[in-house]
Amino acid sequence: MTLTAAPALGAAFGWVALVLVVAAAGPCLYAVCRGSEVARLIALQTLCVTATVVLVVLAVGQHRPAYLDVPLVLAFVSLAGTLVFARFFGRAL
Repeated sequence: MTLTAAPALGAAFGWVALVLVVAAAGPCLYAVCRGSEVARLIALQTLCVTATVVLVVLAVGQHRPAYLDVPLVLAFVSLAGTLVFARFFGRAL
């Protein structure tokens, strides 16, 4: 049984991913800049999750498993950043 790789997705896939990131990141960036401490924390975590998902989709879509390291590191760093932010503003949350 021979396995063949699916063809790499074209440039249109990258444009769709870019549009989704901009559409999801806009409200999150606004909340990070203008919201209360709780809203900022939630928006920051949402922004990191969105970026992680888009990077995973792009890595899988381009058939480059080596690119999956970046979203994995981003997920760990965003979790640590959220915990530090919550600890720093623990009294206000």
